[in-house]
Amino acid sequence: MKVLHVMAGAKEGGAENIMLESVLALAEAGVQQHVVTRGENTFRLEQFEKVGVGTTIAGFTNAWPFPTRSKVKNAIATFQPDVIEYWMGRAGQFAPAEHKKRSIAWYGGYYKLARFTNCDWHVGLTIDLLRHIREQGVSDDKSTIIHTYADFENAPPVDRASLNTPEDAPVALALARLHEKKGLDTLLEATAKLPSLYVWIAGDGPLEAELKAQCTSLGLDDRVRFLGWRNDRGALLAACNIVAFPSRYEPFGTVTVDAWAAKKPLVAADAVGPAAYVKNEENGLLIPKNDVDALANAMRRVIEEPGLAQKIVDGGTASYNAQFTKEVFVRDSLAFYTMVRDYAGPIG
Repeated sequence: MKVLHVMAGAKEGGAENIMLESVLALAEAGVQQHVVTRGENTFRLEQFEKVGVGTTIAGFTNAWPFPTRSKVKNAIATFQPDVIEYWMGRAGQFAPAEHKKRSIAWYGGYYKLARFTNCDWHVGLTIDLLRHIREQGVSDDKSTIIHTYADFENAPPVDRASLNTPEDAPVALALARLHEKKGLDTLLEATAKLPSLYVWIAGDGPLEAELKAQCTSLGLDDRVRFLGWRNDRGALLAACNIVAFPSRYEPFGTVTVDAWAAKKPLVAADAVGPAAYVKNEENGLLIPKNDVDALANAMRRVIEEPGLAQKIVDGGTASYNAQFTKEVFVRDSLAFYTMVRDYAGPIG
């Protein structure tokens, strides 16, 4: 099986992580792959190189699309893929029409079908994204769900001292871009109600200065750590006590799977993505969006209520094993790729 991946994407982000980890899992399973992508993220490029996945660097500039279109076509001609996967809407706009029958559109958000005009096949990350795809007119036999996965088995914990955090303090970890959609202002307000709680926020984004100012105004500078973008999610997860996920808007949110994979109790706001998968009091605590008191109370319960943390960790582990392991991802991906390859036939 030969798969060409095309991704514009941001320098960092959740969907970009999903794409990277998907390529790595497929490489481990023996799939031959090549990636056409931007060149800003050296970490991703190094990871591809380590597993023998070649890359083509392209600009993906809509104002002058011709160089990227040429690079995509050249990569197809050279690599001769069985299937081509276009990760997110911008990449989909560079799909050549002559390879439509072997081209897959990947949805990590509510993209318009028009962005994938030259893709016959469509993959949604979640139940609701699959609904969105099909409501735009894609047939059931040309669309499916392929869930992401996480794998943090035996990840060593980060040294708390390196993050100026006491060993015995309860720590809530937020893995999020510093953006209004992520509800981190709510997390800071909730933290102010929990005097013993430390918070690690791993991510960067446009609200950094605003959130840091809010942190100072709430008197939280001694208990909140802004870590910037991190490539060691497993180490942070291993060292925390709670995963806080207060997003206002989230089509899915890989944080859910990260928490379950790391066996950490999850507290999530009821944005559409988490609400479709998190069952309150079973595999996490699900709270209303924008509700400071509910978030503070949920985190307090995880810290103080006997047996609650272990109960929702056990439920999260069961949910993870059923749908979100690496093995399930590889199985479902290869099944879909095989169907596409068989439909498209030999490239030429």
